[in-house]
Amino acid sequence: PTARLQWSSGNAKAALFAIDTLFEDGVYERVPVFVSGTIVDQSGRTLSGQTGEAFITSVAHAEPLAIGLNCALGANQMRPFIQSISSFTASKVICYPNAGLPNTFGEYDESPEAMAANVSVFAREGLVNIMGGCCGTTPAHIRAIYEACKDFKPRVPGPDVRKEKLVLSGLEPLIYGDSSNFLNIGERCNVAGSRKFARHIINNEYEEALAIARAQVENGGQVIDINVDDGMLDGEAAMAKFLNLISTEPDVAKVPIMVDSSNFAVIEAGLKCAQGKCIVNSISLKEGVDDFLKKAALVKRYGAAVVVMAFDEEGQAVEREHKFRVCERSYRLLVDRVGFNPNDIIFDPNILTICTGMEEHNNYGVEFIDATRDIKARLPGAKVSGGVSNLSFSFRGKENVRQAMHSVFLYHAIKAGMDMGIVNPGFLTIYDEIPKDLLQICEDALWNRDPEATEKLLEYAQTHGKDAVQKGEAEAWRALPVTERLKHALVKGITKHVVEDTEEARLDKERYPRPLN
Repeated sequence: PTARLQWSSGNAKAALFAIDTLFEDGVYERVPVFVSGTIVDQSGRTLSGQTGEAFITSVAHAEPLAIGLNCALGANQMRPFIQSISSFTASKVICYPNAGLPNTFGEYDESPEAMAANVSVFAREGLVNIMGGCCGTTPAHIRAIYEACKDFKPRVPGPDVRKEKLVLSGLEPLIYGDSSNFLNIGERCNVAGSRKFARHIINNEYEEALAIARAQVENGGQVIDINVDDGMLDGEAAMAKFLNLISTEPDVAKVPIMVDSSNFAVIEAGLKCAQGKCIVNSISLKEGVDDFLKKAALVKRYGAAVVVMAFDEEGQAVEREHKFRVCERSYRLLVDRVGFNPNDIIFDPNILTICTGMEEHNNYGVEFIDATRDIKARLPGAKVSGGVSNLSFSFRGKENVRQAMHSVFLYHAIKAGMDMGIVNPGFLTIYDEIPKDLLQICEDALWNRDPEATEKLLEYAQTHGKDAVQKGEAEAWRALPVTERLKHALVKGITKHVVEDTEEARLDKERYPRPLN
């Protein structure tokens, strides 16, 4: 069968999900699958805005025999995009362009001989394995293409980047490997972690909630975590609505989504609305092996990467040895039983709160860092993540201390192998810029070297107040002149202040003597 993308990779993913389900259930004998997409113009993007590489990333989990492009463009216009596809996939490459571009009457004028000469370049350069024709082509065109290409050797597929790296996508691909920098996962689109976001979602103020997502990307978030778990919400409906809204905002949709929920039905609702390759956050062994395997198989069928929490039937893993034991067991089940790509497995060994006043909590930071070293050394391909703000929950409202604690933790956790973390990227302090006295207290607290560290941090917070806090989500653009504010709002799709800004501009008779100036 062929899953043909015309509008969105989400459509192709739905078709691939259905095809795999029918194969798995024995309704049909498993046969090879082709996936074909459409680049609509010289921007190099699909109708829904994905680049060719992002499109491949979205559907590669289906292991298609061939993947490529069809329709919309003639061979000459399609060539650079076929080159990109060919260099990015380990599958065979299929290409069937139109007979040139349509004329003013919607007809195609490119002759069989001219089209064959154009497409033969693809074969000569080793870009394709399968050639054909789409709109405007006739049997004569296909015969001419065969004659022009029959003496060239088919393309030899290159290495599969997914075997070495974690590859995700929104409208654009995100490739993460051993040499990549730490991956910031924006945390503020979480109803449990942001009262502002929760208020907007509960009050059905989705445009305002979208502005928070946009700010996360602008502040350096490379993935956006979305969580709508709240007793006052229909989680499935809220997740679907917000992700559908994100898909209309290219500045946010360009990055991959982390679909975050403790309710797997909400996760599925999110996966059905995301055309890119997402991260599922999360599954665990808490409900036993059968439940774990069932959810993992579904995540794989949806084509997502997965976060695995260090929980098992005994509960949350706290000590280093228990954390690694749970992660190793999960890894073997995912790789050996489900067939999961190790590079798509992300472990969260539980960043737990330190400095709570309870002595048994003081070593939690050390336990996480040591477990991270074990995972990276002994579970090939696996990544490590965690919710960084958990570390400092004891100091909520004391943001200068929290920022410093997070930066100190990340400085050492990244050295130990932590690949990514759920953070507020606008609220991170550079390690070397932390005041020396605060730095020393944070170091002692993280490494459990000083039983008085908690009291010292509280004293520091009371002494220094909020002077060190940077308002990461402040709308700095609101200080710009009204012309620049309107320009910014138009480009970013922000509607919140449009009435007042337009009125301010209208009243400026000197610069704008009439409404349409």
